[in-house]
Amino acid sequence: MRESIVLNVILFLPLIGMALLMLIPATSPQRTRQFALGLLTVQFALTAWLYTHFVSGTASLQFETRVPWIAAWGVSYHIGLDGVNVLLVLLTAFLGPLVVAGAFSAIQKDVKLFYAMVFLIQFAMMGSFLAQDLFLFYLFWEAMLIPMFLLIGIWGGERRIYATIKFVLYTAFGSILMLAAMIYLVIALQHTSGVMSFAFTDLYTARLPLRAQTLLFGAFALAFAIKVPMVPFHTWLPDAHVEAPTAGSVILAGVMLKMGTYGFMKLGFPLFPDAAQLYTPVLMTLAVISIIYGACLALVQNDIKKIIAYSSISHLGYVMLGLLSVDVIGIQGAVIQMVSHGLVAAGLFLLVGMIYERCHTRDLCAYGGLAKLLPVYSVFFMLFTLASVGLPTTSGFTGEFLVLLGAYRAAWPLHLNGASYSLVLAASAVAGVVLGALYMLRFALGFLFGAERAPHQPLSDLNTRERAILGIIVVAVFALGLFPDSALRNTEASAKAYQQLVITSRLPTSPTSPSVP
Repeated sequence: MRESIVLNVILFLPLIGMALLMLIPATSPQRTRQFALGLLTVQFALTAWLYTHFVSGTASLQFETRVPWIAAWGVSYHIGLDGVNVLLVLLTAFLGPLVVAGAFSAIQKDVKLFYAMVFLIQFAMMGSFLAQDLFLFYLFWEAMLIPMFLLIGIWGGERRIYATIKFVLYTAFGSILMLAAMIYLVIALQHTSGVMSFAFTDLYTARLPLRAQTLLFGAFALAFAIKVPMVPFHTWLPDAHVEAPTAGSVILAGVMLKMGTYGFMKLGFPLFPDAAQLYTPVLMTLAVISIIYGACLALVQNDIKKIIAYSSISHLGYVMLGLLSVDVIGIQGAVIQMVSHGLVAAGLFLLVGMIYERCHTRDLCAYGGLAKLLPVYSVFFMLFTLASVGLPTTSGFTGEFLVLLGAYRAAWPLHLNGASYSLVLAASAVAGVVLGALYMLRFALGFLFGAERAPHQPLSDLNTRERAILGIIVVAVFALGLFPDSALRNTEASAKAYQQLVITSRLPTSPTSPSVP
């Protein structure tokens, strides 16, 4: 009972923070920054405490709260933790105070509004991961658009309006189709079982014919594929990253992109298992294309933000590959890869923001010789570079290795039975590892070494605040890489439960589809 109360406090603390911000005078931006940092640090401390009380070895919900909300529709306020979302909730809480601290010097206008939007997006992201009711999930899913729209639109770069509108149009289009599919799914469940409910556990039992599953799965999959993003739905991401302030890029890459992969894992595949199995070859092909195509695009970029943005497409392709393998090791690898990418991408975007504050350019050709000019900065940059390419002992290696191992384990029996396509896809995904090393090492070579081409004014190395922010993330990257056992134990039971949900057919015994009024 105590833990469930703490989970509700964790969820609503940013919303309370938004209200308390109103009491701080607009003429005291430093007090606003300190308050925001303190509140999100408390949220992380509570989340870390809750993580230590999480019981591994079970797939059931823990610290659960379920209260009827709109009883006539079967809607409940239903939140809880399981092995699927526990690491992502911890990641969200971990990055929150680092985002706030990273924006201390970068954000000078409308400081109160900025941190209010950070609080709001933190609340929406946390709620999306914790929600166990589809109606509640959709509300949080849509609520994320508002603060991100404002973060890019107010504090973004020169083309911020274009990037904001493109981001909203892409994500809103997918969300509208998902809403229509949600309504059909709930009414179909009521028609076949007599129960009207938005609870995930009830919707998992819905028995729909393959044609209906295919249409509904298409709507959900499009919404999630845009959010990941998967090729060919990726074009909004580079513009959003380039124009967003550093804090917006950290939030977007660190947490928001995981909403798409989490949506596939929690809803898309388990709700429509027969349609998911039917279209697994297509989705696996798109995942491998995302891995290779994203890496190739990163390889030819000269905008340092775009390099990291396209690398995100490649890295999240591995997450999709792990989920689609429907192998327990691959599924666990996908979860680890989500967390690892969140940490590494956050570190890289923070580094880009720090050098941009000093030099005011994102052009890779304008830099060179930073290893001599900024030695501490360069050490951190190389650490995150090596984590991004999957150096053993880092979290990047753990995630990618488990995903590829799971993909091979799933493809090998098919290969022995004469179907080699899945094995070819798994083998092709390895090319992404090689390309990842190429584009990140090219980035590091042009950025840190060679002729000194940085602007002529004296450059100051990282200050104490910046070193602390990056040092905390580095510790997390190596902790997950060296000691993944706790994370794997916590995800194992839920990975097996997810596997069973996806491989179990839920076609109705009657070939006729349910009539939906």
